[in-house]
Amino acid sequence: MMNENIIHITEKFVRDTLGDDSTGHDWHHIERVRKNALYIAKREQKGDPFFIEMAALLHDIPDAKLNTSREAGDRKLSDFLQELEITEEASSSIKAIIDSVSFKGGHNTRILSEEAKIVQDADRLDAIGAVGIARAFAYGGKKGQLIYDPALDIRREMTEDEYRNGRTSSINHFYEKLLKLKDLLNTDTAMEMAEERHELMEQFLHQFFKEWNGQA
Repeated sequence: MMNENIIHITEKFVRDTLGDDSTGHDWHHIERVRKNALYIAKREQKGDPFFIEMAALLHDIPDAKLNTSREAGDRKLSDFLQELEITEEASSSIKAIIDSVSFKGGHNTRILSEEAKIVQDADRLDAIGAVGIARAFAYGGKKGQLIYDPALDIRREMTEDEYRNGRTSSINHFYEKLLKLKDLLNTDTAMEMAEERHELMEQFLHQFFKEWNGQA
């Protein structure tokens, strides 16, 4: 099967699976990650474009947040890859890239392939800036988190389970994850793209706290 056909089948599968997800992990998020990943790969002249595109398209399929369990997510991804006419080696490469992408409370410190660095950067870029701000509140609202509560401390150190399930607010999430992402990027292209987005989040938080006590 031609790579174009495989991409086309994968697009349809991802659209059908994530569809109108309202936590910020919808098809439009996937499409932005794919475009940014291919753009970064082209600028950096690194990585295999087919593996980068496939991993970008599929990176949220096994996500524990979007499945009943991590095992269920892994199974969903494996079952789909098995249906495609690709080699076992190609399938393993795509899975390895996807497994390297997640933030995991800052505990995902494995050595990354060039493809994984690029897809991870593209995914992290979509978590910051104006779109990142919108996604943070969409996800927080869906999870029943408060917008902000001064009584909730920012968690500096946390296990992956605490990061996933502990009590936090959408504003705290900026300090627990989003503001850290700029310094965790792998490629020069992504770092360049992140500057303006990071600044925007800082401006937003500055304005938010100015208004919080009703005195702006």
